Amino acid sequence: MAVTQSRDNRTLIAGADLSGSQFLFAKLDAAADAVLCSNGEGAVGVIEVGALQGNACTVTHSGKVMVKCGGTVTIAGDVGIDAAGKAVDAVATDIIVGRAYEAGVTDQVIAIELILSENAKA
Repeated sequence: MAVTQSRDNRTLIAGADLSGSQFLFAKLDAAADAVLCSNGEGAVGVIEVGALQGNACTVTHSGKVMVKCGGTVTIAGDVGIDAAGKAVDAVATDIIVGRAYEAGVTDQVIAIELILSENAKA
């Protein structure tokens, strides 16, 4: 069962329309605004409350969080990011952004532990 627990949030300005982006991964753009992550990138956190561009959004920066899957995620496996900012099994050279507490498939919401140390999958 996906739950959120012991998390640390940040309020950031949305650098794009993130209003429909709950549970997707965010990074900072050149203006330090939150935008969606892309394939294999590192993240600043997971969008908990999205917003229209230029408005404040809430991004969870640490802890156990819920994420939306973009494909298969293996329980206890390393989590990476797909081109749409969704969680997938990390592959070689992906930045590992978490470890899965449960298995998931496309568009399922699952719990992971965020790991934002920017380590690449070997």
